[in-house]
Amino acid sequence: MAALTEFEKYVIEQKGTERPFSGEYYRHDAPGRYLCKKCGAPLYTSEHKFNAHCGWPAFDDEIPGAVKRILDADGHRVEIVCAQCEGHLGHVFEGEYLTDKNLRHCVNSVSLDFEAREGSEPQGSKMALATLGAGCFWCVEAVFSSLQGVSKVSSGYAGGAARDADYQRVCSGQTGHAEVVQIEYDPAVIDFATLLEAFFASHDPTTLNRQGHDVGPQYRSVIFAHDDEQVRVAGAMIKALDEAKVFASPLVTELTGYDGFYPAEADHKDYYAQHGEQPYCQIVIRPKLEKFRQLFAEHLKG
Repeated sequence: MAALTEFEKYVIEQKGTERPFSGEYYRHDAPGRYLCKKCGAPLYTSEHKFNAHCGWPAFDDEIPGAVKRILDADGHRVEIVCAQCEGHLGHVFEGEYLTDKNLRHCVNSVSLDFEAREGSEPQGSKMALATLGAGCFWCVEAVFSSLQGVSKVSSGYAGGAARDADYQRVCSGQTGHAEVVQIEYDPAVIDFATLLEAFFASHDPTTLNRQGHDVGPQYRSVIFAHDDEQVRVAGAMIKALDEAKVFASPLVTELTGYDGFYPAEADHKDYYAQHGEQPYCQIVIRPKLEKFRQLFAEHLKG
């Protein structure tokens, strides 16, 4: 059995639901098989997948014997679980006539892993993830979205429990969560060290639990490392910046292991791009972004 993050446990073992339009496999269309995240059993093939425009991955068939159906306690919906480990997948619906099979398995992305069909992915196309907190995620998202080699930046929460991954709760400063961005990037174009250079250039890593007028542990400077190499690179950079006295005060940036990311509510997505004329964007985000662009001019070319 695979080791699960807290959010994966919440969905797979406690029958939770991820937010619509937030999952990794919602728009995924590569050829291959979808496996149970908990036990690795094959559940669906890419030929079963279709876009139901519902916010979650949808399949109109399954690998024979792979999925078990259980009537919900309310007597209305039908839950689907992995037949091998009974990990929660989602629900199944009939009568919608979305495909010829008239069946929709509505599945949480977090319940799945993907196994690409041999020869279907070109060499060198593997993307990597970085998860960073540097104050208000509206600002940080705008900064990293401007970098070459970054394909996706998502605002969200990390560092706390799944049940507390909610904007109002996080704003209380009592959840352990930080406002973060999760960055999907191409290591062949931009490496993790360059992302960290952008990270340190775009905020003040010497103020504890504070960025400007934003105060509280949810605004802390933090790096959630995804692997040992990220720990090594980040640790070395923090040490080098302190030894060189690049900042007037010692860094307080937290370096900790990645333990899950919870996407923020839909109204926080692409906030600066969608609300650029609002006072906060004009007074806070825009000057910060312009200063960052000046500092990072070489990395923004092309």
